Amino acid sequence: MSADTAHPDGPPDLEPVGMARLVRSPGDDPRVAPVEDTPATAPVLPRAREGGPVGWVLEAWWTICYVVTGLFTAVFALTLAGVAIGGFAALLGMGAGVLILVPAIWGSFALSRLERHRIAAFLGVDIGERGPSTAPAWRRVLGLDEARLRALGWAGLHGLWGLISSSLGLVLLVNGVLLATMPLWAWLGDGVSIMGLLRVGSTLELTVAWLVGVALVLGMPWIARGLASVDVVLARWLIGEDAQARLREMSERVDTLTTTREDTLDSVEAERRRIERDLHDGPQQRLVSIAMSLGLARDALDRDSDGADPEAARRVRELLDEAHSSSKDAITEMRQVARGIVPPILTDRGLDAAVSALAARSPVPVAVSSRLPAGRLDPTVEAIAYFSVSEALTNIAKHARADRATVELGTARGLTGDLLAITVTDDGDGGAVVGGGSGLTGLRQRVGAVDGQLHVHSPVGSGTTVAITLPLRERTTR
Repeated sequence: MSADTAHPDGPPDLEPVGMARLVRSPGDDPRVAPVEDTPATAPVLPRAREGGPVGWVLEAWWTICYVVTGLFTAVFALTLAGVAIGGFAALLGMGAGVLILVPAIWGSFALSRLERHRIAAFLGVDIGERGPSTAPAWRRVLGLDEARLRALGWAGLHGLWGLISSSLGLVLLVNGVLLATMPLWAWLGDGVSIMGLLRVGSTLELTVAWLVGVALVLGMPWIARGLASVDVVLARWLIGEDAQARLREMSERVDTLTTTREDTLDSVEAERRRIERDLHDGPQQRLVSIAMSLGLARDALDRDSDGADPEAARRVRELLDEAHSSSKDAITEMRQVARGIVPPILTDRGLDAAVSALAARSPVPVAVSSRLPAGRLDPTVEAIAYFSVSEALTNIAKHARADRATVELGTARGLTGDLLAITVTDDGDGGAVVGGGSGLTGLRQRVGAVDGQLHVHSPVGSGTTVAITLPLRERTTR
């Protein structure tokens, strides 16, 4: 079974990098790329820039410029929406409309990305960006995934609203400036025409018109902000970050961290009890035996201080030999316990050599295939990967009744970065279930402690595949 790695938004011809045998269960979600720490309820109006009154004036005119320049983007957006409608109609009629529809969709997507930068530049608002598309490659190529279809919908709404808001803002701004500057040029004629509809000529009418112009100029920043806020709402709704999805993601992340923290504590406690039991049952008993043997030898020497009894000397010799043998056994057992904590070969030669040594000691023939990058991995990742493979091979030897097994080491590309991908397969009886007493529960806890993932595919009678992914990180100093 192979895993589909989600593609981020970008050129549709990029292929995922991953392991061919990486297994995902049908309900597993792809890893989500981290997003900027922007509150879900971020204001839709421009944030004020520092600088006192001068900064406020500059902010106001930047907003006005955004509204006015929106006329150009609205024309492009409305044109793309019209072309898309025509392409859809041609698609229904003769099937050739795809040559028109697809460029229109991609054009809308490009314009939506430009709009995000325009909003950030003029208004100082970051509307965010939706997560990478997980749709199949053919849908992304044709622009039929959610992100590009949303961009097309935004192009239609922005085209309609942009024409209205930009035209209204431009008309109000031009007439406001003309009326506010009326005292400078009104004497040239016999009156003033307001918007080509109303003509005023008396001093009182000119004064009222001038006051209206001043009010328009002074109130234009608030009018522009109101018009721009609608653009920001539309953009955030259709092409910006999905606040609800991000909230759900954060909630799931909290639940995952809570579960992995509890599993990690349980795993650490179980490991502590195992080490305590191993020390108590092995080296501790050996050391007690050594102490007793040395004590008996000392008593025998005290009773035969002059060395006259050959039998006592022989007994002392036997006790010393027994103590010597027990001490060597205790050293060997202590080394085995220490090896269970940090294997020397893993420390000295790395994961590839350590896994090969595991395979050589396995009672089931194991073939190891490694495509790891040059150099050493992070020690924590190496240790967890080593013990994960060790646990998987132990399960195979104890429960699978397999004739052979394989271990594949490599890297995969995830949405949050590179992953260490481990796949362990066997040709045994299958039927392995996480939590079924086969050791997979502890393996899941160990992998989850570093935010890794464990997937098990084990149909009855067809062997078992255990796929593990661990996030790679920069190597730290030992």
